[in-house]
Amino acid sequence: MTEPAYLETPRGRRIAYHMTKGNGPCIVFLGGLKSDMQGTKAVHLEDWAKRRGQAFLRFDYSGHGESSGTFEEGCIGDWAEDTLASVTSLTEGPLVIVGSSMGGWQALLLAREIPERIAGMVTIAAAPDFTEDGYWANFTDAQKQALETVGHVELPSDYMEPYIISKRMIEDGRTRLVLRHPLSLPFPVRCLQGTQDTAVSTETALRLLDHADCADMRLTLVKDADHRFSDEPCLGLIEDAVVDVLRGVS
Repeated sequence: MTEPAYLETPRGRRIAYHMTKGNGPCIVFLGGLKSDMQGTKAVHLEDWAKRRGQAFLRFDYSGHGESSGTFEEGCIGDWAEDTLASVTSLTEGPLVIVGSSMGGWQALLLAREIPERIAGMVTIAAAPDFTEDGYWANFTDAQKQALETVGHVELPSDYMEPYIISKRMIEDGRTRLVLRHPLSLPFPVRCLQGTQDTAVSTETALRLLDHADCADMRLTLVKDADHRFSDEPCLGLIEDAVVDVLRGVS
């Protein structure tokens, strides 16, 4: 395993990354909440891009993986800043953004900031607005009270130790919502969603499809696929989706 390089962001965060030089558009992988750039999908796509001679970037948000900071201190806005800083500092020209789970929300936020650079987007179980629609909407009165008195709540995870969800994450998330406001995606978008995903529902995928202003947007539902979406058939579908959006890039 090669050692990562590091980027110092304008906010003083130290972001670990792996950048593969190659032909454009550069493929940028945005991981999920508490995930890191060593995940199956990120590494698989990097290997695939190398075989194609395609530029590829994967990185860890602050508080994730090998980057600075702690997860508990972070929020959607911090990770959006990390994403924008990484993309603008480390890449040039058009981009194809691949966002997984929370990374799907980050991809949509990036599209707000630099739509002119995005040539295409692939989302995998995209989770836009999950702090409000997934967490806050389902918190009990006791959990909402704990946010005020303790400053955080603990939520169980199917994949790792409990998530610590802070009051700051909830409040910051409300300033980053994308499904309550116009969402222009002026490039091809391919959305992938498993029907057995217990973290992100098919309803969320359909809501995004219906809400976005996009002339070329497709949703593929994969029967029995779960949130990981990382077995061989699913990885092949991700590759196909990236190739599909690349076809329209001159």
